[in-house]
Amino acid sequence: MLKRWNRLETWLTLGVGGIALALFGLGGLWLYMAATPPIHQSGDSVPASGDPASSKDWAAAIARAREAARAGVAAQNLPGASVAVGVDGALVWNEGFGFADLGARTPVTPGTRFRIGTASIPLTSAAVGLLLEQKKLDLDEEIQTHVPEFPKKRWPVTLRQVMAHVAGIPSDSGDEGPLFGEHCDRAVDALPFFATSDLQFEPGTEYRYSRFGWILVSAAVEAAAGDHFLRFMQKHVFDPLGMQDTLSDSNATQIEHRATSYFPRFAADPRYGPDPMREADYSCYSGASVFMSTASDLARFAMALRSGKLLQPATVELLQTEQRLASGAGTGYGLGWDIEEVTIGGTPARAIGHDGDLLGGIAVTLMTLPERQITVVVLSNTSYADTPAIAARIAEAFATQP
Repeated sequence: MLKRWNRLETWLTLGVGGIALALFGLGGLWLYMAATPPIHQSGDSVPASGDPASSKDWAAAIARAREAARAGVAAQNLPGASVAVGVDGALVWNEGFGFADLGARTPVTPGTRFRIGTASIPLTSAAVGLLLEQKKLDLDEEIQTHVPEFPKKRWPVTLRQVMAHVAGIPSDSGDEGPLFGEHCDRAVDALPFFATSDLQFEPGTEYRYSRFGWILVSAAVEAAAGDHFLRFMQKHVFDPLGMQDTLSDSNATQIEHRATSYFPRFAADPRYGPDPMREADYSCYSGASVFMSTASDLARFAMALRSGKLLQPATVELLQTEQRLASGAGTGYGLGWDIEEVTIGGTPARAIGHDGDLLGGIAVTLMTLPERQITVVVLSNTSYADTPAIAARIAEAFATQP
């Protein structure tokens, strides 16, 4: 009986101690958060720098969207953000909010360049589209046709499967990926870090997001084009669309109008304050994460695709069509594009776009509402920002203007 009571007493002590530690931790967390001064006291205090060319026809929507952007930046404690909106193929609003650099109190302007992380993928998808039209790539050929450096696996792997994230190729672990400390001159230089790994499943049977997969796609683009990947992107995607502010991210090069990147100080939550993001080299990620851009450049890109300026409409439809698994289940993803349903003004709407994550957390949202001809881009300079929520509120402001 004594032994049983001692055991019970021990468990009670451990349980009470655990609860006390949890309460202490929560109390400490609350004090830490309370002691962290907000970057912006309120939405009204968030500095803004707009483009005077913003459309007067959309003045009411812009006013509501500006309020939503400022509120989102303040509530999430984001250092800064940049927003661009296109309607019916025309850029109608472009404005910066908050600070591109907190130390210098440099304001975000429409010309501020941000790291866009995995929002680079739709740009790379467009490069594939160009090569498909030129018959230099085939979606259903094995990836080794153009990238023999990628070893054969237990099952065949096609370009389509890699682009759709159904190939079974592993991914990195977000902010602890092995490639951030490396430098690659070509996409194939990154293959030794992941190419020998086994596939995680039989291609076509599961959907699993893989940044590594889009490095492989970049290598296929480079081989099929017979040109360096970044040079091909510049000559055949960026220059034709006037994307003068889109370029590869490099810590070794001084880039004008570049926003300082931040990472949440605690608990992957910007509300606890930002720290400067650690040095990272994105060159090995190639078309999976390598680019910097502005909100207006990304908006122009998305609108150009819908207008047929860069690719044939049938090619765009091919890239932006949801893929299906062998079971028939939809993946919610095309060939480099997210496909989802959002609620706008109480009505479901199809949304096509892509978020961009940096070191494991979202920092960028590119959203298009094809049936309403609305494009929204929100860029922030910190990881773990809820840019999708800000983009959705902005899209609603434009979709519901009388």
